[in-house]
Amino acid sequence: MMRAGLKRIIASTTDMVVVGEAVDSADVQRQIGKTDCDVLTLDMTMPGLSGIELIKEIKKQKPGLPILILSMHNVGKIAGAALRAGAGGYLTKDADPERLIEAIQKLAGGGKYIDPAMVDKLVFDGADDKKPHENLSERERQIFFMIVAGQSTSQIAADLGLSAKTVSTHKKRIMEKMDVDNGADLVRYAIEKHLVA
Repeated sequence: MMRAGLKRIIASTTDMVVVGEAVDSADVQRQIGKTDCDVLTLDMTMPGLSGIELIKEIKKQKPGLPILILSMHNVGKIAGAALRAGAGGYLTKDADPERLIEAIQKLAGGGKYIDPAMVDKLVFDGADDKKPHENLSERERQIFFMIVAGQSTSQIAADLGLSAKTVSTHKKRIMEKMDVDNGADLVRYAIEKHLVA
């Protein structure tokens, strides 16, 4: 539904055309390998690699390809992590369609784009010196400690009565909020912050 909506918005312009679309992170990497495009619009929470990891992989594959992130997360730390990983723009999914067109045009022209609604969050998120783990929801914090304790996704799912897919989604969001790439980094963080023995 999201992709269909984006295609309709882009079809309303006279100078843009959709040349490809992907269903997961592996598909994204396949598509950009065989399709020339001027801008890649990317969801932060696709199946497969997390948003940050995927951005880094895409930049290795095509360093010059501008990436516009479309995300449900209007959190400054997540936007900042995406930009540091190599994204050229960040837009929340509830933005007006005109902003999407504006952002794509800006990136295609060699510029950068930040959703105006995100500017204050990028500047002021963290101004209260909150530690990354303090930004986790209760469920995310619970899963964070289970990961750090060495439990697998399937074990966590069984213990919490959740599906493995739901646990994987929480894990991706935890890593995005904490700006880390893998479970080992989560463990390292927990030890450094004395959250575990």
